[in-house]
Amino acid sequence: MNAHGGWSPESLPHRKGARAIVTGATGGLGLWTALGLARLGLHVTLAGRSAAKGEHALGFLRHHAPDGVFTFRKLDLASLASVRAFAETTLVAGAPVDVLVNNAGVMAPPSRQETQDGFELQFGTNHLGHFALTGLLMPALQRAAGGGTVVTVASLAAWKGVLPWGDLNARHSYSAFGRYRQSKRANLVFSLELARRSRQSGLGVHARAAHPGWALTDIIDNGPMIGRSGWFADMRKTLARAVFGALGQGPEEGTWPTLYAALDPAARDGSYYGPQGSGERLGAPGPAPLPPGADDPVTGARLWSVSEDMTGVRWAD
Repeated sequence: MNAHGGWSPESLPHRKGARAIVTGATGGLGLWTALGLARLGLHVTLAGRSAAKGEHALGFLRHHAPDGVFTFRKLDLASLASVRAFAETTLVAGAPVDVLVNNAGVMAPPSRQETQDGFELQFGTNHLGHFALTGLLMPALQRAAGGGTVVTVASLAAWKGVLPWGDLNARHSYSAFGRYRQSKRANLVFSLELARRSRQSGLGVHARAAHPGWALTDIIDNGPMIGRSGWFADMRKTLARAVFGALGQGPEEGTWPTLYAALDPAARDGSYYGPQGSGERLGAPGPAPLPPGADDPVTGARLWSVSEDMTGVRWAD
C-alpha cells in the first residue's frame, strides 16, 4: 500500500449524536463506512435488504466500536415501495438526518435483470433508488443543523459511462459493465446536479460525490460472479481479488473519500473526492477529476427530469 500522506479518519471532527444513514451497509464499503462514522460519534442506521446480514453487520460493528450506536432497517433500493416505506418511517420518527450516504450498488450481473418496478437492475438500484430515497428524505435532511450532507458513491467506472437516453433501461441492448458504468455516471451527474439545485433554489442541503478507487470488497462475488460456480469462476474470483489487493486498497481505506466528503471541513458542495495515489486507485482522499461532461448542467437537468418521470418522485423544483 502507498503512504496515505498523513491523513486519517481520526483527523475528522467528531459529530457526537448526529445521525447518519448508510445504504448497502451490511457488507463491503457500506459496513466500513458505518464503522467510520460511528467512531466519529454519529448514530448510524444501516439500510440493507437482508435482516440476517443486518444482524451479522451489527455484531461486527458492536465488536469494533463498542461505544457506537447502530440500528438496522430494511431497505431494498430495487423496490420503490420499499424506498417509500423506509423514508416514511424515517420522517415519522421526526429526527434529522445529518448524513446520507448513497452507497449501495449492484455491479455487472452477467444477464439483464429488472427491479420490482421494471427498471434495468443496475440503473434502477444504483441511481433511481437513491434518487428517490434522497428526495423522499429531504425534509429530514433539511431538519439537520446547517443542512444535511448527501454523499453519493460513484466509481472510476463513471469515466467510461454514457447515458443512452433512448435506452436507459437496456431494453434494446445489454452490456454488463457498460450498464454498470452508466449507473455510476448517473450517480456522479445526480450528485453534481443536486448541489447545483440546492445552491440555486435554497434547498439548504450539501451534496458531494466520492469514489473508493480500487477497494477489495465482496462486490465482485455479488456482481459479475453472481450465480457462477465451478473452477473457472473460482479462478476468476481469485484473480480479481489478487489484482485489487496488489494494486488497490482494503475496504476500510476505500471508505476514506466518502468520510472525507461527508465530514471534512475542506470538502465542498458540488465536488468529487477520491484516492490521491497512483491512478486514483489508493491513497489519502482528496479532490478527484471529473469525467468530461459530467458537470454539464443540460445533462444534469435532463437526468433529473427523466428520473422524476421514472420514479414518480418530484422534488427540488
